[in-house]
Amino acid sequence: MTHQQSKPFVKATALSHLQTLVQAPSVTPSDAGLLDWLSRQLSVLGFTLTRLPVAGVDNLVAVKHFAPGPSLAFAGHVDVVPAKGSGWRAEPFAAAILDGAVYGRGTCDMKGGIAAMLAACQQFISDDGQMQERRGSLYWLITSDEEGEAEHGSKVIAEYLQQQGIALDACLVGEPTAELRVGDTIKNGRRGAISGRIVIKGKAGHVAYPQNTVNAAHLAGKIVCALAEVSWPLDLPGSSTSLQITGVNVANVVDNLVPASCEITFNIRYGHGYKGDDVMANIAALLQPWADNCDLQWERPCEPYYTGARTEGCFLSLVEHAIFQRTGQYPQLSTAGGTSDGRFFATGATQVIEVGVRNHTIHQVNEHLPLADLDAIEGIYYQILENYFSR
Repeated sequence: MTHQQSKPFVKATALSHLQTLVQAPSVTPSDAGLLDWLSRQLSVLGFTLTRLPVAGVDNLVAVKHFAPGPSLAFAGHVDVVPAKGSGWRAEPFAAAILDGAVYGRGTCDMKGGIAAMLAACQQFISDDGQMQERRGSLYWLITSDEEGEAEHGSKVIAEYLQQQGIALDACLVGEPTAELRVGDTIKNGRRGAISGRIVIKGKAGHVAYPQNTVNAAHLAGKIVCALAEVSWPLDLPGSSTSLQITGVNVANVVDNLVPASCEITFNIRYGHGYKGDDVMANIAALLQPWADNCDLQWERPCEPYYTGARTEGCFLSLVEHAIFQRTGQYPQLSTAGGTSDGRFFATGATQVIEVGVRNHTIHQVNEHLPLADLDAIEGIYYQILENYFSR
């Protein structure tokens, strides 16, 4: 099989979109007017729009129906992390072009993906000669609450879709996924994540009389060792579980006092062989020997999701082939990295795949996106649209 020659794109279109997006300082949870701007762009293309403002967060659901057929959503976020730190080559919200790349906060995570998808949609929909052959519905699901707690963003959108009886067949998330070049790696799932906090209660006393005390720090040491050695027998290939201790804190500034309390914090990234309840039960069982001295609390749970191959109507296979058509190579599949909003849309019926630009500068000073990479991801998105709605 050979890959096809890329359809030419008007590169200035995606670049103009990207600069507009980056120049808006949309630090979570603000969208800085971008959902108004995006709504105008999609309205011109014939999309029907719904806005879902919740608790200071704005969300956008847009849909364009072709002939009856399957439904595909493009999901993403316009919010970014703060642009702190010195050493920026240009103002982080100026979208300056330096050495063939756009510099600025959010260029890769993930305003580049939104700019490329919008440009791809504009070209795809403007191809009037093939409109009568399109089959299905195309959704846009955009939030301004992904980089924060994610309580009022894609979670709200997913609940709205369920309330409206809308069942997506596929969802394409524009998060940055590539390693060395655009198209080399895609995410067909993400590990779950959950943070834990253990408060250990001891008994204070003079260090010279340890027999009269219970040293909370000593108990903490034993618990840390146990947590570091915990096993995860339900792990599946390609999605392993890891537990990392993130803090051991003793609020004690006196060197002759046995501490009465100690706090351990940790984070678990778990594979799709587990659910959050399984993870919590595993840790609770591990802590049983110290149950009388421990208070365990859980924070920021995020469930995993995984998209495997299907024999019919497989979106994973369609994306793989679209990338091959554009690059001449098939992508590597991965579930590594942090969590994403893909988890809110993944169901037994909805296949979720994340495809985006390189992730090597995200959240960093001098985050930047080469213009060639912007062109490459636009081509991949266009090919996915072409393949999906023409099948």
